[in-house]
Amino acid sequence: MSVSNITKVRVLYADTDAMGVVYHTNYIKWFELGRNELMRQLGVPCTELVKLGLNLPLIKVSCDYLKFATYDQLLTVETRFDYIKRASIRFNSSIYDENKENLLVEGYTIHACTNNEGRIRRIPKLLLELINKYNIKGE
Repeated sequence: MSVSNITKVRVLYADTDAMGVVYHTNYIKWFELGRNELMRQLGVPCTELVKLGLNLPLIKVSCDYLKFATYDQLLTVETRFDYIKRASIRFNSSIYDENKENLLVEGYTIHACTNNEGRIRRIPKLLLELINKYNIKGE
């Protein structure tokens, strides 16, 4: 059983550029929204990791822009784990129109696990347990 999160987001006027389409960096922001909601759904909100002295800084992002979104459009953000390794996590993200008829953007983010001093740490046990529970690729 793999796990994913579906989150809806409405495009604000402030999210668009002079041409009336969503400015490209907003999709990365919505990747983050989906990632946070996925973690919350699994009972491990990012605030819990911070309490443990752990952070998941972004170390790589990839985004393919296939179609554009416009002001007031309702979007569907789907986020899934790709893998959890010893000190990193990869999330795959897809952004669709409201009814998932058109894929607008797809990509991924990779995050390192660090302590509060920015040093690389192993992924904590509570995240590693997700590998078996949800059939996530691991090391």
